[in-house]
Amino acid sequence: MAERRTDARPLQPMEQEPQQRSAHDHVADALRDAILSGRLAQGSQLREVHLASEFGISRAPLREAMRALEEEGLLVKLPYRGSFVATVDDRVADEIASLRRLVEPFAMRRTLERIDADDIAELRQAITDLRTAARKKDIPQAIDAHLRMHRMFYLKADHDQLANLWRTWESQLRMFFADDFRRFIDPEVQADDHEKLLDLMESGDWDAVDRELVDHIHGSAPEKKPGTVKRSGNGKIAAKRRG
Repeated sequence: MAERRTDARPLQPMEQEPQQRSAHDHVADALRDAILSGRLAQGSQLREVHLASEFGISRAPLREAMRALEEEGLLVKLPYRGSFVATVDDRVADEIASLRRLVEPFAMRRTLERIDADDIAELRQAITDLRTAARKKDIPQAIDAHLRMHRMFYLKADHDQLANLWRTWESQLRMFFADDFRRFIDPEVQADDHEKLLDLMESGDWDAVDRELVDHIHGSAPEKKPGTVKRSGNGKIAAKRRG
């Protein structure tokens, strides 16, 4: 089975660039972008011979790139079958969301007690980066910024079990967020929501944080239909999203 594409654009071949980055880094970037943008469909199989020819490289750096994407949760390797683009499982999305609604306020409280001004600035920068990437429709960078903010809530909390939960979830959240990014009517709403969440966190109004997270975090999102979009506080329209 060939790779299933949602458009006809080829993957980017290797370019002759300065040797700052390795061949497998360039290939991993191109495949990551194709997966997160939806140009490589969920569940599609990646054929090494075809991809090596398309990129104009040997199979060794291609395999290294694919291993890196397996570690990120974007590819799944099945014995005797090959590598496939990971799929978004609605039940898993719902289960992770239900746990996040319970534990994320706790993680945020612990983090706020332990971080300093530099950490707050880092959280603000993640929101800025998310907004910039959203405007450019740069899905991989938007997802990286989105994950960076939430990652800090778990890893800065000085709580090993919270950190372990995040590490278990992150690769799946990357795919969930990519799916959501493609559903957004206005992706900048996501940055607005994160800015509001951080403002509430800094204010110490944890009841308001809890209320915001109920709306901010969700599991499997419905298809966009009349009545399934909502208006954010700044008047922009967005589909229901994962936080």
